[in-house]
Amino acid sequence: MPEPKHKTPDAPPAARAVPRGPSQAASGGSLGTLRHIALVLAASALAGLATYFSRTGAHSRAVKILPESYALCADSAKIYTVDQEKPSVDCVLVRRDRISSTGSLDEVQEAWDIYQTELIHKFYGGEAKAKKPLKVVHAPKGSIVVPGLADAHAHLMMYGAKMQLNLEAAKTINDVLDSIEEYVNSHPDVLADTERWIEGFGWDQTRWENWKGGFPSKADIESRPLLANRPLALSRVDGHALWVSSRALDIAQAKIPGGEWPAPGDVEGGEIVRDASGDPTGVLLDAAMALIPVPPPTPQLMREHAERAMKDALAVGLTSVHDAAVNSEMIKVFKSLADSGQMPIRVYAMGNEEEPKYWGGRFEKLEDFGKDERLNMKSIKLFTDGKLSEAALKETVSRFWDEGWGVNIHCIGDRANKAVLDIFEALLHNDTKVADKRRPRIEHAQIMRMEDLERAGRLGVPAVHRLTLLQDSTSDMWYAESRLGVDRIKGAYAYRTLLRSSQKAVLPLGSDFPVEGINPLLGFYAAVSRLGANGESPHGEGGWFPAERLTRSEALKGMTLDAAYASFADEDVGSLVPGKKADYVVLDTDIMDDSVPFADILGAKVKTTVIDGRIAYGTI
Repeated sequence: MPEPKHKTPDAPPAARAVPRGPSQAASGGSLGTLRHIALVLAASALAGLATYFSRTGAHSRAVKILPESYALCADSAKIYTVDQEKPSVDCVLVRRDRISSTGSLDEVQEAWDIYQTELIHKFYGGEAKAKKPLKVVHAPKGSIVVPGLADAHAHLMMYGAKMQLNLEAAKTINDVLDSIEEYVNSHPDVLADTERWIEGFGWDQTRWENWKGGFPSKADIESRPLLANRPLALSRVDGHALWVSSRALDIAQAKIPGGEWPAPGDVEGGEIVRDASGDPTGVLLDAAMALIPVPPPTPQLMREHAERAMKDALAVGLTSVHDAAVNSEMIKVFKSLADSGQMPIRVYAMGNEEEPKYWGGRFEKLEDFGKDERLNMKSIKLFTDGKLSEAALKETVSRFWDEGWGVNIHCIGDRANKAVLDIFEALLHNDTKVADKRRPRIEHAQIMRMEDLERAGRLGVPAVHRLTLLQDSTSDMWYAESRLGVDRIKGAYAYRTLLRSSQKAVLPLGSDFPVEGINPLLGFYAAVSRLGANGESPHGEGGWFPAERLTRSEALKGMTLDAAYASFADEDVGSLVPGKKADYVVLDTDIMDDSVPFADILGAKVKTTVIDGRIAYGTI
């Protein structure tokens, strides 16, 4: 356990003032001393009364501020610890920012008494009156407590940007255009400046009603006079396509050397979608999106985006987020927030620059950085799926590996996953101790060959799965089999197979928000049900390939301890065990009870989010 930061922790101020020197004892003390003793006794009596009320459930007032140390208890052992030795307990004892003990109320009371006895002998000469009674806080009736939830793959600033002009709910293309017009009209500064870039996020043409098919075009934007002559850049929901206006294309073309668009096939890892005449339609894919010179956000705007994202994360029970692509400008903002104590969640940042050439040296490793020690950067993020040739990828990975970085690689398709596992296998030499130390990761692991599912586990390479792809009726499960075929589909979204193959039984889970929703319970639901949000699947109410479902305990572990492992943080967070940080979430529904219908998981609400033992969202 860490040493207390204060010399006299968890002792009442009055007790610290009680004289206990020989001369005072011999003279019988003074009136001031008697008053101090009286205050100690009164404080102890009041604290004891508060403890009694907490034990009997007689209090009903919501707690907004927790004491420095306390016991948190829930009815019927409804604190789920993700600890194999004690999977569920009645109470946890919190001392400042860490868990000190777990068990029944009597057990944590005994641990508290031992701790208090040690303190009074160390600081108060064994004065029994200096003991501080244990304060007990009860979670609301019917609620449960779980470790702080983590998203093992997300994008904080992108989420904050998306929420400024979110196009995800649009059911038609007219809904998209209506939303943009409303945004322009409601922002006088934007309305007055026709040269100001407008960015939106989240459109998905596959969800639009009565859509003609294919991608939208610049002509669709020009159908609205208010938008026709403005530079617009609208990111698709998956972040792999950019829909832009004619004005944006003109600005981009003027900045291209020679003023001519690259010929078809000349953009490595990307594509400019063209019409029958060969002219750009207004949609660019993957690497080609970089041709559109959207002005980078200012540091202040990035800060606003990050703050919005972290605030929303707390509201859905996220205490830790792995940000899966943080460039050198973003990390400056995160460091500024962490330095000033304004980072309310834990952020594990993966360094990334969207450049084809080697960009090593632009980042420094960060460990428990900032006032509250909540920012870490120990890995970098690379991409496959057409962005780099296998030879170039191998060279880049090797250079970062030799520099001591953790290497996390975006892989969707089975060919990309095989190529990356080939590279990792050559680096690891089948030594799981090296894998455990370096923790190379595959991000998404969406479609894999059956033999590579086994190989990832054997090598000790965590495959971070994106869960909410199963979330709704338009998700991948409704068309994946028809595109992949009956053989390749067996290796798609194979949660249980990957978990069973892992030598350390590790399967970190994430959402990839803002591509999907930020609420981690959506992913939990998808993992345990293999159903869409409407309760349906291509294979019926039993779920899509139900053999790949996770148990509720496995899903919770994937969102807590396994995610912590993937970020080198499993010794400090991820489960409610003595010595770890007191990060936890209070939910109003027992999502861990197998008798609770899957549909009820989607309706569960976060009542409280606690980080470092302090309430960061809600009340208890």
